[in-house]
Amino acid sequence: MATTLVLIQLAIVLAMIFIGARVGGIGLGIYGMIGVLILVFGFGMHPGKVPIDVMLIIVSVITATAALQAAGGLDYLVTLAARFLRKHPEQITYYGPLTTWLFCLLAGTAHTCYSLLPIISEIARKNKIRPERPITVATISASLGITGSPMSAATAAMISADILGGKGIELKDILLVCIPASFIAILVASFVQNHVGKELEKDPEYQRRLAAGLLEESKETADNNGEYAGNPRAKWAVLAFLLGVVLVVLFGSIPSLRPSFNIDGEVTRLTMPETIEIIMMSIAALILLVGKADVKKAVSGNIFGAGMNAMVSIFGIAWMGDTFFNGNLEFFRSHIADIVTQYPFLFSVALFIMSIMLFSQAATVRTLYPLGIGLGINPMALVAMFPAVNGYFFFPNYPTEVAAINFDTTGTTRIGKYVINHSFQLSGFITTFVSIAVGYLIITFLY
Repeated sequence: MATTLVLIQLAIVLAMIFIGARVGGIGLGIYGMIGVLILVFGFGMHPGKVPIDVMLIIVSVITATAALQAAGGLDYLVTLAARFLRKHPEQITYYGPLTTWLFCLLAGTAHTCYSLLPIISEIARKNKIRPERPITVATISASLGITGSPMSAATAAMISADILGGKGIELKDILLVCIPASFIAILVASFVQNHVGKELEKDPEYQRRLAAGLLEESKETADNNGEYAGNPRAKWAVLAFLLGVVLVVLFGSIPSLRPSFNIDGEVTRLTMPETIEIIMMSIAALILLVGKADVKKAVSGNIFGAGMNAMVSIFGIAWMGDTFFNGNLEFFRSHIADIVTQYPFLFSVALFIMSIMLFSQAATVRTLYPLGIGLGINPMALVAMFPAVNGYFFFPNYPTEVAAINFDTTGTTRIGKYVINHSFQLSGFITTFVSIAVGYLIITFLY
């Protein structure tokens, strides 16, 4: 009877995730909250923990990033990146993905890659390189940057007190494992991708478009051939944002630098989520000041909108997941704990599948990682599995993938007849497998 009840509840949770994903936008959060309502009022389950810290970190970081965008800082960085990439066109399959990855590491959102993808495609086409090769790895790399960025909502979720933060895992541990693991994974994927598909001039789809006159002569993009023509104070906004990143990494890596307080005779230290919130909201003010940015422009940009979507999604979907898994933790411990602890890689498979449904790394972390902690999985093993939450490339309907397909005017980046046989699968699976494997090696030798 207990098993039947858990399966019914699980079916409701998956149904809410599926419906929310189909609706898109804030749909995940809305239908996730319907799931909470059913579990609490219908089944009498105690509500799980609301991911307040993660939501507030998203607000603070996205506010700073949106201010940077309003000040022209992101456009300035794109100009610098484009200038670098055009100096090394023959290495575009390597440098393009590393650039989008670095952008995401700094900004904490994959949406920063939109401005770089057309530049990468253009450089590849001009140099007779199959655009599919660099643009697919670059798209996957942007997402991979989230699982290692000190600015991302997913990393914030990892170090929250009720997940890995409560198990002694600090920000520096995640950075030390995930950054080198993802860097190596990107290089491996780029090397493999460099040998995928026919050369551009031999590709039948490219030749068809060329013969039909569907391809215009490649033109320089709006970065004015390497010269930034926007807000002259944009570089100061960039420096202010980088200061915020450095401070977050510094306080996360050396906890003793964070203020401590004596409360009722007990000494407590400022938590990392609180530190990020204070620093990044203050940095947002600094960016607006030194960059002379319009605050109204900041909240109307796509970065702010995407961040608020993420916050609402996490509010509903993560609360539903926490309610379900914590409410049935004893059931999972008695049925699957032994298997998962003996073969922990199975949990990474669950993370991968859940991320396909949730379309969000942070929501996946908030939904499943408490279960991993409850099942007794080694916290450092959970850090190594972090890249598994990037599985939403599996279906080619994530915005960055759709944008990449459209930016490749040659048609080499495509969706296959069976939908899942699309251009991003190979790079996605390579980066996921390699980054997790390298992560395990790192924790084996360093921890």
